[in-house]
Amino acid sequence: MTPEIITVMAVLVLAVLLFIFEWVRVDVVGLIMMVLLPLLGLVTPQQAISGLSSNAVVSIIAVIIIGAGLDKTGIMNSMARVILRFAGKSESRIMTLISTTVAFISGFMQNIGAAALFLPAAKRIGNQTGVPIGRLLMPMGFCAIIGGCLTLVGSSPLILLNDLMVVGGTKYESFGLFSVTPVGLLLIAAALIYFIIFGRFVLPTRSEDESSGPMSSVLTGTYNNVGSLFELHVPMDWKNDSTLKSLDLRPVYFATLVAIARDNGKDHIFAPLPSETIQAGDHLVFVGPQEFIEHMAEDMGWALQAELSTFAEELSPNNAGIMEGIVTPRSEFMGKTIAEFRLRERFKVSTLAIFRGDKLFVSGLSDIVIESGDALLVHGRWEVFHMLNGLPDLVFTEDVKGEILRTEKAKVALFWLAVSLVLILGFHIQLSIALLTGALGMVLTKVLTIDEAYQSVDWMTVFLLGGLIPLGMAFENTGAAKYIADTIMGALGTPTPLVLLTVIGILTSFFTLVASNVGATVLLVPLSMNMALNAGVDPRVAALTVAVAASNTFVLPTHQVNALIMRPGGYRTIDYVRSGAGMTVIYMVVMIAALMLFY
Repeated sequence: MTPEIITVMAVLVLAVLLFIFEWVRVDVVGLIMMVLLPLLGLVTPQQAISGLSSNAVVSIIAVIIIGAGLDKTGIMNSMARVILRFAGKSESRIMTLISTTVAFISGFMQNIGAAALFLPAAKRIGNQTGVPIGRLLMPMGFCAIIGGCLTLVGSSPLILLNDLMVVGGTKYESFGLFSVTPVGLLLIAAALIYFIIFGRFVLPTRSEDESSGPMSSVLTGTYNNVGSLFELHVPMDWKNDSTLKSLDLRPVYFATLVAIARDNGKDHIFAPLPSETIQAGDHLVFVGPQEFIEHMAEDMGWALQAELSTFAEELSPNNAGIMEGIVTPRSEFMGKTIAEFRLRERFKVSTLAIFRGDKLFVSGLSDIVIESGDALLVHGRWEVFHMLNGLPDLVFTEDVKGEILRTEKAKVALFWLAVSLVLILGFHIQLSIALLTGALGMVLTKVLTIDEAYQSVDWMTVFLLGGLIPLGMAFENTGAAKYIADTIMGALGTPTPLVLLTVIGILTSFFTLVASNVGATVLLVPLSMNMALNAGVDPRVAALTVAVAASNTFVLPTHQVNALIMRPGGYRTIDYVRSGAGMTVIYMVVMIAALMLFY
């Protein structure tokens, strides 16, 4: 063992400790590696910064921009709608459907691309259903990694496999595109069963999103009596043709009608006017305290729904919510009542409360003369709030959520995604260049502005991976990887096929965690094939074990997919250790059993 090998092992231990104890943020760990490794002479300065321009990192940047373009045009909304139609609000069904879909996509394109493309849809589904996004993204990420084992083009190690199967000048028979599919299917099934059974124990509930309800936690503290969204159904035998104004529901039940759906849900009316009448068969959405809503439903003979159904998407936290706006001295509201200003008619928003000084008004709002400094609590769709945000009348106390979708650009966004996939699969253009082509196309055709493209990239992920790639290079430069592999292989003697494949799998999994999966594959395929020949085992199976085990990387956020979902899922390193430890063991057991069974 040389001094260089000892030094690189010490640096590895430092990186692992920094990940586990979180003394600094994970992207800072990457920067530390980027600086420390060349100072110690373990990599060249060019190698130290080469991670930032690597194929993997550039591909991540490009595919995140493509995903942002698909989200901006509403395509991810449509995808989320399809999933929810089949999965409902069951956490296990949602998780299974998302993870299975991503795993399948990952079988035909790089797993980081599949995960990044589906990330916006997963976040929308989590917001709409109230399922913590942290309980969806980790199963999705793990299945994206495993999905690379469905075909021979799903992951870099499997792509390289056939070219590396040469021992002593002998080129062994190549594997076909779907040779590994049985193993991949069993691994995905095992991962889904693991999360369905143990997910509630190993998955965190944290997420970056503050609240999945219509009102943020900050506003809830001030307007805690305003209530939540409730949907009620008017029975078909309803005979009362009174207008909303004549029903006068707000003073009695402190409830505000914010939307009506009629004609079997075909006609949606947002912020209905006082002159609107309630008709038989209508679905009504109110904002109010639950106990008062229940009393109103009983008194009026309306059926209170268990949850939003007709408006499940349109009034979900993805698309609508509650904002507080402060009336400015230049506002047109000044000296007028809500009724005179026709706020509902002009902007399709509903006023829920007015806060003036230390007084909160929740009824009689239409007759209150607005003054400068009044705080208006209003419910509406995010697109309306974005429009109001550009006017001088109100200053919102929080950033407006949601965004204005460019649905007219949906076909253009899909075109550029198709261009990238054709370049990758049809013309075998390098992944980063093909994806950059799609990302650039979206900017040039105004699917996204260049500023929106920059803002969509998670730069923490970029610098984390940019710093870890040279750590893998240091392992190869110093001979540390070869030394560890040779030592373990030499200690085995003449093992049985089961023992040999298990040791190869464990060794590959270790190297994949601390180095690159490509580096581990290039190093270990020839070594494992030689060991297999000495032990009387099929060397092709040993090589396949290395390529499949290179995807067994779950206990640290060092894999590109794990790094990608870390911030959106609100994960810490300990979350990967907790969830990934069991997944690593299950992966190993199922992989070895499948290889022994099928090969």
